[in-house]
Formats: sequence, structure tokens, C-alpha cells
Amino acid sequence: MFSRRLLNALMLFSVLLSSSLMADWPQAGGPGGDFVIKQNAAINWSVVKDSNIRWQRTLPETGQSIPVIAAGKVFVTTLKPVKQDSELGRDIVAYCLSEETGKVIWTREIKGKHPLRLSGCFSDSSAPPAVCDGKRVVFTNASGGMTCFDLDGNIIWEKDYFTVGRTLPFMNNRNLIYTRQVYPPEPNGNFPHSYKDASKEMWTQLQALDMKTGEIVWTSECGVNMGNAVIPQTRTDGKRVAVVGRGGGHGPPEKPEGISMVDLANGKTLWTLPLVKFMSTQSYGLHGGKVHLFHGGEHLSVDEVTGEIVKRVSILKDVSVRGRKTDGQGYEDRVEAIKDAGKGRMITQTSNLLVGPWNYFRSYTLPYLGRVHVEKGTVEYLELPLQVRRGADGESEFLWHVRPEKKKDPQMKEQVFVPNDMKNSRGLVVFGDKRSKGSGWGHVASAIPSVAGKHLYVPVMNGTVYVIRWDSETLSEKSVVAFNDLGPVGESYNRASLSFANGSAYAHTIKGVICIGR
Repeated sequence: MFSRRLLNALMLFSVLLSSSLMADWPQAGGPGGDFVIKQNAAINWSVVKDSNIRWQRTLPETGQSIPVIAAGKVFVTTLKPVKQDSELGRDIVAYCLSEETGKVIWTREIKGKHPLRLSGCFSDSSAPPAVCDGKRVVFTNASGGMTCFDLDGNIIWEKDYFTVGRTLPFMNNRNLIYTRQVYPPEPNGNFPHSYKDASKEMWTQLQALDMKTGEIVWTSECGVNMGNAVIPQTRTDGKRVAVVGRGGGHGPPEKPEGISMVDLANGKTLWTLPLVKFMSTQSYGLHGGKVHLFHGGEHLSVDEVTGEIVKRVSILKDVSVRGRKTDGQGYEDRVEAIKDAGKGRMITQTSNLLVGPWNYFRSYTLPYLGRVHVEKGTVEYLELPLQVRRGADGESEFLWHVRPEKKKDPQMKEQVFVPNDMKNSRGLVVFGDKRSKGSGWGHVASAIPSVAGKHLYVPVMNGTVYVIRWDSETLSEKSVVAFNDLGPVGESYNRASLSFANGSAYAHTIKGVICIGR
């Protein structure tokens, strides 16, 4: 017979275990906004083989938003269904699904003003994720328009705010914070270069809204590049902040190029660090009292209080690579000089995430997963296959990057990347940028990796998801615990990060929403 003390201990353990498994994902970056949760989630799955898939909900049109899970519901957005092959769109549809079954509970249309390219490799009208505080949910249309509903789909407020497509709205106290845009795209859905010398009134900035009313609480003093993945952080002194950057393509008007730290309580600038020819399209994390970021061919560590650079590490010169052998049989260790892509680009845009002491990223020029140990200053790369293809028999085939000197090798013909067909669930071609057909490495905006427990989930635009043991002592092929698919190669385009809730993982592709983990 169990003693009362043992029974109490077992009951406490049961409660703790239950609470550790029960956690919503109420905004783009999860509970803390940093794309990290301590709870574990499914590691291995295959949509092609219907392996470890809890449910799938096919949706009629393409969509890019990260699934947000709260109060037993899943919130995503798609474009309004088109009637023929299309390149542009501006109206979106907000979906509320059952977390348990994926059944559609309600839908609401949110109209936009400015057409954007469908299924864009940087974003589209449907890209901004929802935000839910447990009582209300806010949906954002990147073509213009923001609507707050109660959980039954009744409108609480509507605003004519215009956001950037890559905004990642998050909550701070009672406020919703997002990246506000001022100047519109051109009629073809692309953003012009003509605003590079525009005044501050035209700058993109962070903006805080009262979640209950939608009224503006503050607008940041400094500008923000439209491609930033802004993630809330906590300094060692407890102050809630966000680090934002300026500089990049399309002639952004915000000055000076570089980064600033913003106080999330009031939008004030705490400090600014100018960086010449800065490519700001990344996320910025805090660890050990420092801000960590990439600039040109270097990784920088910056004092979180003073804004001064305290460490520089090259991510290009004589770095450690765990790569495929020349004959394709196994891996080998080597030292390489990574080619500089120029124009300040060194990582696939927004592909990085700071996890513990490691700043993970994907290379711009090669299919390499990289990481910098921000305390030790070590740099490691691991070569990954471009795609995983599941055959009719369920066997996996890895499609690798073919180096220039091997392109004429007949043995390499069957290992060419399969481009995305860009068809929605109804078979219509829905995209306006040829780069959306690509592999997901290089000149695209990546989905941000996310973390559940000890595993880093790295989704790629082509529908492949790598699962990495992020705290591996060395970065090698043994660090990869799974190569997963979100559907057949060429048919599972996605630009959404994976989210996690109550033991399951969620993905959003061009064809619908997938709940992973039985």
C-alpha cells in the first residue's frame, strides 16, 4: 500500500507533468515571444506517409501565418480564394479552427487596400500571425487593416492600420506591439526604392496598441527596417526591450543604418549603434548581458546597456565545416572559407535564432546550418540536404546541393532540387515571385526556427523540416534527429514557423494546416 506521503508526491508529480504539457502558443513567437518553449513536441513525422499526423485541415487558398493556439482554438489566415491562376491578392480570410479536430469553427474576411504578391518568398497579405490574449484575438492583413474579434468571431474593434508583411505581433503587458508601415507597395505588389531619402514621417516603426481598444499607445522614436523579425527580450536588469535594425534592400528610408534598443514600456530609444552597410533582416537575441547579431561576414556581441561592440567573430574565414565527402559517401570534417555573397548578406534572411549560448542561422550561399557559440566565439557549420523526398514505398531520398564542379557528373542527375509548383489545394497556381519556386536558401525570407524542449525545428520553404538537438556538444550529422516533410516534394511550399501547444506541433503550408503528434 502506498503511504500518504508517496501518494501526495505522485499527485504533485502528476500535476506538474500535466502543467508542463499544457501550454498555448498565443502569438507568433509563443508564450514568451522568443520562439522557445520548454515542453517537448513530436520529433518524427511525415505527411506523405501520414505518420504521426494528428489531423490535417485543407484550406481553399494559400496562406503564410504561423498557427496561433489559444483557448482550445487554432487561428490562421489565408488569402481570399481566387477563381483562376493569380499573382496578386489583398483580401484575407481569418480562420478559427478546433484545436482538437481542426474543424472550422468560424471564418471572417478582412479586406485590404494594397495588392501584394501571392505566396511571396518574403511575405504576402496573409503572413502576419494572429495574437490572442485569451479573451480576444487580433488578425492583421499586411495589405492594410487590423480587426479584433472575441473568441466567438464577433468584432470588438477595427482599425485601418498598415503593417509590414513580416511583422510578428506580440503582447507586452496590455499592449499589442507590431511593425507599422507607412509607404505602400507599387501596383505590382513590390516595394519601390524611391523612398530612400524620405523624411521620418515615412519611416517604418514599432507601434503599441491597447489590446482592448486598438488605440495607439506609443510609436517608437527610432525607425525599423520592414524585414526585421522583432522579438521581445528581457535584459539582465529585468527591463523588457526589443532590438531593431535599419538597413537593407529596396532603399529603406530609416536612418542611421544599424541597430537600436527600444524600451517596450514606452517606445523610447535606449541606445543606437550605427553599422555601415548593415543588412538588418534578422532577429536579435540577448544572452549574458549582450545583444547578438550578424553584420557582413561577422557575428557581433554588443553590450546590452551601452550599445558598444565587445566581440567580433568571423563566420566566413577558415570556419569548421562538417560536410559531405566528395564522393557523397558520408561526412568529413574540413576547414573552409565561406564565399561572401556581397551586399552585406551572410545568412538567409530571418533564418537565425538565439538558443542558449548558440546563435543558429542558415548560410546564404550554401545549404549549411551554422551556429556561433556567443561565449566561446566558435563557429560551426553542418551541410544539410536541400530536400527529403518520400517514395511510394515510404523510403526517404535526400536531394543534395550539387557543387559546380559536379554538375556534369551523371551520378548527380537524380539529385536535382524539385522546385515548388506553387499550386493551392484546388490546383490553381498562386504566386507572383519566381523565387518562391526555389529551395528556400539564399535570397528569400525564411521562417524563423522554433524550439520545443531540447530540439530546434528548422523549416525550409520547400516543405522540409530539420529537427536538431540544439545543445549538441558539436554540430554534426548526429545532431540531426529527424528529417521531416510537410507533404510531397514540390507540393508543400510553406513560409510559416512551426508552433507548439499541448504536446502537438503545428505547420501551415500553401494547402492548409497540419497538426503533428498523436
